[in-house]
Amino acid sequence: MNKLSYTVVFLSLLTFSCGMKKSVVHRPDLTQFNDERPVVIKQHDSLFISGESYLTKNKYAQWELYIQGDPLERGLLAGALMDSLLAKQEPIFFNKIEEFVPSKKKQKRLTKFLQWYNRELYKHVPNEFKAEIYGLSRYVPDTYNYIAPPYIRSLYLHGAHDIGHALVDLAMIGCTSAALWDDETEDGELLIGRNLDFYAGDEFAEEKLILFIDPDDGIPFVSIGWPGMLGVISGMNKEGLTITMNAGKSKIPLKAKKPISILAREILQYASTIDEAIAIAKNSEVFVSEALMIGSANDNKAVVIEMSPKNFGVYEIVNSRLVCSNHFQSEAYKDDKRNNKAIEESHSQYRFERMNELLDEYPKVDPTTMASILRNKYGENDEKLGFGNEKALNQLLAHHAVIFKPSEKKIWISSNPYQLGEFTSYDLDEIFNDNKQNVYKSQLIDSLTIPEDDFQYTKAFEDYEAYRVMDRKIDEVISSEDQSFDLMQLNIYRTLNPELWIVHYKSGLIYYNAEKYEQAKSAFETALSKEVTTVPAVEQIEKILKKTNKKLK
Repeated sequence: MNKLSYTVVFLSLLTFSCGMKKSVVHRPDLTQFNDERPVVIKQHDSLFISGESYLTKNKYAQWELYIQGDPLERGLLAGALMDSLLAKQEPIFFNKIEEFVPSKKKQKRLTKFLQWYNRELYKHVPNEFKAEIYGLSRYVPDTYNYIAPPYIRSLYLHGAHDIGHALVDLAMIGCTSAALWDDETEDGELLIGRNLDFYAGDEFAEEKLILFIDPDDGIPFVSIGWPGMLGVISGMNKEGLTITMNAGKSKIPLKAKKPISILAREILQYASTIDEAIAIAKNSEVFVSEALMIGSANDNKAVVIEMSPKNFGVYEIVNSRLVCSNHFQSEAYKDDKRNNKAIEESHSQYRFERMNELLDEYPKVDPTTMASILRNKYGENDEKLGFGNEKALNQLLAHHAVIFKPSEKKIWISSNPYQLGEFTSYDLDEIFNDNKQNVYKSQLIDSLTIPEDDFQYTKAFEDYEAYRVMDRKIDEVISSEDQSFDLMQLNIYRTLNPELWIVHYKSGLIYYNAEKYEQAKSAFETALSKEVTTVPAVEQIEKILKKTNKKLK
């Protein structure tokens, strides 16, 4: 968190900058929209209805929200139907910030910094989406009003991914996606799969939200995210246009512009072809580097739009397989130093190659095959990486995985835990059928459900979950240099996930702090013998090992 701390300290001095006050008091233009508060009927704990809109929880514990109307109506409906979920989700997010920044004094500085940093955010979000977010914000709790008023705070949260991405290299995102068509799929039709390896805590991912929006202007679509998110992270519209996003390497910008989730939302609601999606993206100013994979039923292919604050590229392929991880591939970025460094030093290239290796194993891919690929936990040549390794396609922390079949307007969405639960399927032509009578129940298609992964019932998974609990305690010991920690516990810790390099590295740090240098040396050497995720991580282990060897002389 050093970069974030230094940035907060420096920029907090600028909190009364010109324009900051305008951003905090800004409100969208609501004059043309219906501001009537919706009446919600609670049928039971898993079904809430308001007019033609509703919220229901399916048998796989996924929430399905269907809303329609003008922008403000949609926002009000989303807020009214999800009020109990919003009351749960917002504290989870802000508690995570308090975990990163426990000092109350620093939290105040961070609050001022966010106001300064987001001083022009509202200028880059179309009024339609601001009105929708404003409607939603009428239902968020007032617990965090000290950070910003509800509407401004809700607007900030739609740029939270970008801000975290821009300010510090948080180990929260490492997504991998693939698009296949023609001779790569069973029927020649476009098929897309992606993992959203976004992690903001276990509680954050508990309430999955499948959002169906039928707007009064634009194309109906489905989006997968969490309560309170009206932007798009993964989605498909009724024209069969899909969008997913993968973070690239960014430098720190001086102010927020259009959040990527809002740009993705704009594309999904208003584009029906790749060319239309590119045109919308070109007309937008972003403040982080992001790759947007666009699939299109109308074009029967996919491309990757690669965007950064000062550059723009489109990556197309001549064959029928497009793979995307967390680096850029277009000609526009071939000499980009940050991107090339990410390829050389991060785990992005490794996952890129692993995805291609797995795809090579299947002459034709269908949705079930794609699900098995997205669930794969091993490295190149099926090497054991240790569970949770960032080099794996399945890092066992994904918020969701999703599979699209654009020509049929079908989508499959993973259920908990991670990508291991059933993939539920939906047909957008059925859901957005104007002649269909609303029956206020889950819209999933049972016959198309992809079965769960049995790995979640194994001893290995049980050990992995126990490791994750213990890993959090280990982090506390390391940060506090707790000398009272029972070192015998490290034997248990290391046996729970023995192939994962960081288990041995962290054990080595505890041994080192306890002045048990022989044990520390052994642990660091074991860590280096495993598949370490990044070049900087290797260098970090080598550095502490060198210090340990000096202690032993």
